[in-house]
Parts: sequence; C-alpha cells; structure tokens
Amino acid sequence: MQIRIRSGGHDYEGLSYISENPFVIVDMRNIRSISIDTEGKTAWVQVGATLGQLYYTIALKSKTLAFTAGVCPTVGVGGHFSGGGYGMMSRKHAIAADNVIDAKLINANGQVLDRDSMGEDLFWAIRGGGGTSFGIVLAFKVKLVIVPETVTVFNVSRTLEQNATQLVHKWQYIADRVDENLLLRLFLRSVRSPTNGNRTIRASFTTLFLGRVHDLLPIMQEKFPELALKEQDCIEMSWIESTLFFAGLRNESLHVLLSRTPQTGIYFKGKSDYVRQPISIQGLRRIWRFLNEEDENRAGLQFSPYGGVLNTLSESETPFPHRSGNIFMIHYGISWTKDGSTESERHINWIRRFYTFMAPYVSKYPRAAYYNYRDLDIGRNNEENTSYKQASVWGFKYFKNNFNRLVRVKNQVDPSNFFRNEQSIPPLS
Repeated sequence: MQIRIRSGGHDYEGLSYISENPFVIVDMRNIRSISIDTEGKTAWVQVGATLGQLYYTIALKSKTLAFTAGVCPTVGVGGHFSGGGYGMMSRKHAIAADNVIDAKLINANGQVLDRDSMGEDLFWAIRGGGGTSFGIVLAFKVKLVIVPETVTVFNVSRTLEQNATQLVHKWQYIADRVDENLLLRLFLRSVRSPTNGNRTIRASFTTLFLGRVHDLLPIMQEKFPELALKEQDCIEMSWIESTLFFAGLRNESLHVLLSRTPQTGIYFKGKSDYVRQPISIQGLRRIWRFLNEEDENRAGLQFSPYGGVLNTLSESETPFPHRSGNIFMIHYGISWTKDGSTESERHINWIRRFYTFMAPYVSKYPRAAYYNYRDLDIGRNNEENTSYKQASVWGFKYFKNNFNRLVRVKNQVDPSNFFRNEQSIPPLS
C-alpha cells in the first residue's frame, strides 16, 4: 500500500490525501506544536502547524521577529518548508527552506533522526526536494528573521485604460533589481472595465516594504515613477498585520490566522514558469488576449519577483534551484465553482493551452517549475518502480541538476522506494 503524508494544509494536486491505488494517510494535523526561542532567534515547528499558526505564535513573543514563508495562512508547514517556501520577504530573507537549520524525521526503517544522525545529504534533500520522498518529517527548526516594528504595504491597481501594459513592461526591468527590502508582486486578471463595461486587464501591484513610507516613496520615485505611487496609497502596519493584508483578511482579528479551514467549494488548477528575459509589449498584449478568452474573474497570473538575496545563493545550496538569472516566477491559476466533467475539462484545457502558448516567453532547457506549485501535467511516475529516465521528465523542471543528487540521496536512504507517489524522487534501481 502507498503512504500519503498530510501535514494538515492543502496540496495543488491532492497527492497528500488521494491515490488511485490502495493507500493509508499519515495525518499530521495534530502534530502542530511551536516553540519559540526569542533569545536565540529560532523556533521548532511541528509539521502539522499552518503558516498562520506559526506567524501568530511568533507575534505573541516578539514585535521584531518573523519568518519568511508564504502568504496563505492555511498552508501546512510540512509541505511548504520541504518544497521551498517563497513569500513576501524572500528578496530580503530568502525562502523558508533556506532558513531551516535542523529537522526531525522518521526514515523507512522507523528510526527518528535529527540533522546530526540523518547526515548532511538527507538534511539537504528535505529542504526543497520534498519531504515525502525520503521519510516523514516531524518538525523543523528554523532561523527567525528580524523585521522593523513598522512595515509599509500597498495594493495599487491599474487597467489597460490606465496604461497597465506599459507599467507591467517596465516592472519587468526593475522588480528584481530594486532595494531588497522591497518586494513588488504583480497580479493580473481579466475583469470588466469600471468605465465602459468592456473586458480589460487589471494589474495589481501588491507590495511589502520592510521600512517606513517616507523611505519607500523616494525608492519608488527613482525606480518606478510611472506607477505614480502616493503616500495615501500606502499603509504602515506591523509585520503580523501585513500577513493579514496579503491573505485578504485585513480588519480581521489576528485569531483568524489560527483557522485551519481553507476556502471550500472551489475547483482549481495551477501551473508555474520562470522568466529570465523581459516579455515584450507585443507579447504582453497576446497574453491579455488569452486571459480574456476565459470567463471573467476566473483566471489569473501572479508575477513574483526574484533578485535580492536570492541572487547570492548558488543553485545547489538547497534542492530549490531557482536563484540568479530569474527575473520573476509566473503562477497560473484557474478556478471554478460548478461541478461536472464538462465544466472542469473546459477550464483545465484552457490553462493547458495557455501554458503551451507561453513557451516562447519563459525558461528553456529545462522549462523550470516550482515544486510547491505541483503540476502532474509536466510528468508523473508509474504506480510502482519508476525509472530515473521517466522521473527526470518532471524532476529536472523542478530541481534542474539538483535532481541527480536527490536521486542519489533516495538511493541511500530509501532504496526500496517505500515512500512514493506520482512525483516522488525514485531510487536509481
């Protein structure tokens, strides 16, 4: 029987809780304690905790300590940390996996190991290579980061009628090069124009600056004057309040971060890409036309900028290889609410066609993807003994050359392939 390991959050392809074969779930949702050491600036986090619970617990202990991870509070720590963990502070403090300094793991022989006893190869593998290929991670020890007591956020939107195409084009030339304290994330969606009722594209610049507004405005004026950011567009708040802002929970109590219930009744498909050369104005206009083919407000793109400290780490630092040379990552998402195979097939076919259409604009050899945005379309294993050759179809897209080292680690620690799923690292034989 196959084993599915669920850390209590959610999974893009549902591999943590479903299988086409007989399986058992190791459900970690109640293994979720968090211990904060404010003096040592570290925390032990059990994998059943959610990001929201981690952020809330840190904030109870300190106004100037934080952790660099994703924006969705209902994501489980186990999958997020072991798959990478990009977030709104990643240009300053890297990704979650880069800040893991110890771990506890049960291997295929039932032994409980820490960093010393598992060895550096296995410890390297579970910081970006996915934990479920190698064992059951119980907890991570992470290094907390220092943040100002006051940070600045803004969310400024422009439509095509407000010069959005030119703004997105310019954004590509500065987003990975601005001050590392500044992360300018971009959301693109097809909506109805508020002025004429026609379909248009809305570009939303959603931003965190680790500092005060009076320090942010001169940077924006110098690097991105075209956005015409004003002081009244900006809101100063604490870091923990910013986690609510980016999760769309502003004006809620901090206790909402403890909720473990994700949005329900929504069907969803996601994909990812990396961009290393700016997309031309003509290319952006073609993308707008493709977005407008889908139902209004169903599909969206998220451009997440790289650069900053991510440029200083080598591709082999952890299994997560997406470092220097990437301007931004694209997340493609499509959601719908009506059940039925015809409806699902229509929306999934659209995002697959869009992904094919985007090939000229994104990374090549391999066409890279982010492991935490898991996508079975890019390749999958056989039910039993998948070959290295078959797994490399998807493996090099997620991990580039780090895939070979991950396979060697798998061969050392789980040669019988006890821990396996549709996109798990295979042993060599």
